[in-house]
Order: sequence, then structure tokens, then C-alpha cells
Amino acid sequence: QVQLVESGGGLVQAGGSLRLSCAASGRTFSSYALGWFRQTPGKEREFVAAIRWSGDSTYYADSVKGRFTISRDNAKNTVYLQMNSLKPEDTAVYYCAASRATMAAEAGEYDFWGQGTQVTVSS
Repeated sequence: QVQLVESGGGLVQAGGSLRLSCAASGRTFSSYALGWFRQTPGKEREFVAAIRWSGDSTYYADSVKGRFTISRDNAKNTVYLQMNSLKPEDTAVYYCAASRATMAAEAGEYDFWGQGTQVTVSS
């Protein structure tokens, strides 16, 4: 069992930056792939980024590639999402998730989810 709690969301102007954090509980945190998703009202949850359990492999949605960076610190049981050059279309609730798979980009492959944190980018 893994419990996830996101933080770091907020309001930022276009072009600005935010760093999201996701703190996890559970002794097996380091064995899970971790991902970030986002969702806006009326739309399906959208994949943003994922990182392998070891941290040596990452994968990004085309819409955030070059602007967002996912990283993890297994010693702190935390995964991060550094978001730079933010755009109004990045506005969403951001969720972190944990998967037993080696790497996963589909929401259905994730086993545990956080409660989400709101990110709002103003134009």
C-alpha cells in the first residue's frame, strides 16, 4: 500500500515556474514507477510525465517535453515535477500516482493516486 500527498500547486503567471512535490508513505516506495497526470473539468485525466523506479528513465507527454522535469528522491520518498515556462493551458489539477509496472503512461496502469493539487496559470 502506498499513500501519496501532493503539494506545491498555486497560481502563477504565464512564463513562470512551479515545483510540485508528492510525498509517499510505504516501505516499497522505491520499487514503484511514479507518474504525474493532470485533469481539467469535463476532460479525462491526461498523462504528463513518468519516472522509473530507479530514476534512470523518464518519459514525457509531448505537450510538456522540454518544459517539465520529473525527478525522485527515494531516500525522501518523494517525487517532484518541476514546471517551467508555464502556459495557461497547463492549468489543471495535478495528480501523482504510483505503478507496480516498470514504466507506465496510462492511467489504468497506476495503482495508487494522490488527492491532487490545483495549478492555475494566468495569461
